[in-house]
Amino acid sequence: MSAWKLLNREIVLHQPPFLTVERHHVELPDGRDIPNWQWIVTPEYVNVAAITVDQRFVLFRQEKYAVEGLSLAPVGGYLEPGEDPLLAAQRELREESGYVASEWECLGRYAVDGNRGAGVAHLFLARQATFVGKGESDDLEAQELVLLSIDDVQQALAAGEFKVLAWATVIALALLRLQR
Repeated sequence: MSAWKLLNREIVLHQPPFLTVERHHVELPDGRDIPNWQWIVTPEYVNVAAITVDQRFVLFRQEKYAVEGLSLAPVGGYLEPGEDPLLAAQRELREESGYVASEWECLGRYAVDGNRGAGVAHLFLARQATFVGKGESDDLEAQELVLLSIDDVQQALAAGEFKVLAWATVIALALLRLQR
């Protein structure tokens, strides 16, 4: 299969650092022309499924503006410009939760929206996490740090308590990896 060919791009909305909307003019492999393909640019981010030395997940119970009610959430955040995803994941774990982990595994790099862009998610599993001191999160939402057993996390995932797709994904992938 051939890739689509980008002929031109125009910025329609630019609201740094979190959002740019572009209009792409693309040509399909069969020669068809699409002059008005919308494309969304958002920062790349990390989500971390962190597990303590006593096999508990480091999570938050929190609200998010785009989510109805409380949700369970893993550690996560945006990459700084030019930042390595693993270093960002390690930074976010320490900043948000006060934990550090000695074992790290990449669970994958994923496009958020295969048609419109909307950033890239880098998902990680962090094992052997230990508490080293209070985190310094700059999140705007109120959140409560919770430590849940693997069984509790499996039940919460099945019950839909992780209300953001990337959060449910990193947790599901971590649970699959832990079964190995």
